[in-house]
Amino acid sequence: MTEDVLTRTDGPIGRISLNRPKALHALTLDMCHTMSAALSEWADDDGIEAVMIDHAQGRGFCAGGDIAMLRDSALNDGGERARRFFHDEYQLNHQLFTYPKPVVAFMDGITMGGGVGIALPAKFRVATENTRFAMPETGIGLFPDVGGGWYLSRIGGRLGQFLALTGARLDGAEALWTGLATHYVPSEMLDDIKTRIIERPGRISGILSEPVGTPPPAKIEDNALKIAKHFASDDYETILESLEKAAEDGDEWAQKERDTLGTKSPQTCKVALRQLATSETLSTFADNMTMEYRIASRVITRPDFAEGVRAVIVDKSGDPKWDPPTPEGVTEELLDSIFAPLPPGEEWAALK
Repeated sequence: MTEDVLTRTDGPIGRISLNRPKALHALTLDMCHTMSAALSEWADDDGIEAVMIDHAQGRGFCAGGDIAMLRDSALNDGGERARRFFHDEYQLNHQLFTYPKPVVAFMDGITMGGGVGIALPAKFRVATENTRFAMPETGIGLFPDVGGGWYLSRIGGRLGQFLALTGARLDGAEALWTGLATHYVPSEMLDDIKTRIIERPGRISGILSEPVGTPPPAKIEDNALKIAKHFASDDYETILESLEKAAEDGDEWAQKERDTLGTKSPQTCKVALRQLATSETLSTFADNMTMEYRIASRVITRPDFAEGVRAVIVDKSGDPKWDPPTPEGVTEELLDSIFAPLPPGEEWAALK
């Protein structure tokens, strides 16, 4: 148990509140275990009809995972602690995805990485004007995990590929427009909404769907056709060429996105494209998480992760030296080795 997560019951509702505000509620292994234990207990409790997940204080819902620990593990213990974290975090993701009772996630604030992993499995995903939704892993040499392959590959319009590669941040209205959020509620109404859910847990959908005002326009909609066109390929070089050609023709949006991709790990970008293409063919979320655990087990100890975290988070110098440094250097053989099955006994398997 940890005080970084508050678990309690409120009438017929099980409540999970992330409580690590100085780290924007980034997930630790203990936090994952505390959430999982509470969910297991409530699943068998006939008095609990639904679960709500939010944050107790501060401005973030959940900024991701414990990046400092992951980097330390990559540098000092061959990724052993990192692999354990990924394994147990993915168990939590799968537990939420298959949970037998409705889950409501309030994405009020920064919702990135690990935060996406505990929000998107929820049946009800509530965005607000404070929501900043992103999978920014390509900037630190990781990849959009915690189920990212499953969710992003199923958005449509190549929006998932765009989000995975660029790490673009969506506001609440954009999260709703893409379907990543199911509802939009002004933050000032959240306390009232939660109270009403506690009073009438059988009417969650109706409560969230009642008139709460009109969300602002989804800015990403203005570029949806460009995204579908330029990010249409699963070949990274083809995407870059498409953006470069449009930029040469004076398209400022294409130039901006091409410049953004120039800062990302070429390895991670190619991994993400294969990840999403593969996930789209999988029939179960568990199969997706098995694939993502294989990827995580490999990329965590490859050079780009420790280097990306150094440049973006530790030193904040913004000068990562990627290895390989170019997309062309990321060969099919390298990708095959990252996606290959793990040795017997090391594969991820969903808890039954």
